[in-house]
Amino acid sequence: MSLFPIFVKLEGRPVLVAGAGTIGESKIASLLAAGASVTVVAPRATAPIARWASEGKVRWHERAFEAADLDAMALVVAAVPADVADHVYREARSRGVLCNSVDDPEHCDFYYGAVVNRGDLQIAISTNGQSPALAQRLRQELEHQFGPEYGDWLKRLGDARREMFAIEMDPEFRRERLHEIASAKAFQQFASDSRQTQTPPVEKGVVYLIGAGPGDPELLTLKALRILGQADVVLHDDLLTPEILELIPASARVECVGKRHGERQMTQEEINRRLRSYALGGETVVRLKGGDGAIFGRASEEMDALRAAQIRFTIIPGVTAASGAAAAAGVSLTDRRLGSALVFLTAQRCKGNPPPNWKAVAALGGAAAIYMPGGHEADLSRQLIEAGLPRETPCVVVAKATRPGEQVIETTLGELPNVPALPAPALLLVAVLPVTSEWGHRQHKNTGKLAKDH
Repeated sequence: MSLFPIFVKLEGRPVLVAGAGTIGESKIASLLAAGASVTVVAPRATAPIARWASEGKVRWHERAFEAADLDAMALVVAAVPADVADHVYREARSRGVLCNSVDDPEHCDFYYGAVVNRGDLQIAISTNGQSPALAQRLRQELEHQFGPEYGDWLKRLGDARREMFAIEMDPEFRRERLHEIASAKAFQQFASDSRQTQTPPVEKGVVYLIGAGPGDPELLTLKALRILGQADVVLHDDLLTPEILELIPASARVECVGKRHGERQMTQEEINRRLRSYALGGETVVRLKGGDGAIFGRASEEMDALRAAQIRFTIIPGVTAASGAAAAAGVSLTDRRLGSALVFLTAQRCKGNPPPNWKAVAALGGAAAIYMPGGHEADLSRQLIEAGLPRETPCVVVAKATRPGEQVIETTLGELPNVPALPAPALLLVAVLPVTSEWGHRQHKNTGKLAKDH
């Protein structure tokens, strides 16, 4: 099917977004940037969307999509599961409302192109939904080909065009002159003149990789809080608490770039690109991660990308989730009288990576902190028991440590598969070392505003 390429003015026009997760958030941000009047319908929303709603930037209906939501809308974006997107699309078609269903080309009347922005110059690439990855690659190539100077040049071309139409002039001469001043030769001369007269280039910005701790805002380090208050841009993970996000200055641009297992997500390559782009523009960028970003936080991939672009970065460590979970459970991660090791592991690993050497872990004689255990409890129990640990080995599962709704379940390795599913973020502590206290199968929750005292 052939597409008709147009650039649409959305200033003041009503637009509906169904879905308020991380993908919906990015779509809403771009619509707001275009001046659209955005209505959001979703039972739950990310922290930035909730903040936009409280600030009056969007209207948010906290419920599921209804057909009447489409009344009087110019277009709709469906960032929802496939079955809901199908319903949105069919209702939109019946009303003549253009619809985009994210990652579902068959239910799209229009597509989001990969866009290069240089002031009033916009270059949009579409693959008709066939390969968004190719569109992104082409956009990156065009960003190098068409630098920021094109924005200033286009402004000059616009001024010249208005001046020519303001005076009497032979139409054919005007046309030739407009093409002449827009030629490649004219741009080369403009760029050369600009280099000779411009002020020194803006110094590259700096990126701060900040660990936000397990959730309680009072567990932020003083340095993290100070740098956060100076940020121009904050790219944050999905599981950060609203109390921490409220510490971000109102002047900062805030983007949720969280990656939740099993959900549509922003790629690490796109996060790296945004870090580079903002920093190269001279911005002070904060990459805000839960816990300590250097522990299972993919910080190494971001540092590699920043080094390759010769961008300065500083690491500000945070209280890791294991420490928060141990504090919530009232246990010590180490005891020199009983063991000499502490092992950090993750239940999630990249495809192709081998599993941990569980026998070596069991033989260390210490404790193990296993991050992101959700859905893997039965496998972890089996593998550790097969590695030689007794079924009676004490375990603690902690969910939402130091946050409102904190949950702590004390159990044993043999009973671990029977532990009820707990909300993320969760962490499993396995007491490989002998313990002197009696462990039961008790569950307790913190329902206070902040989880601090136990």
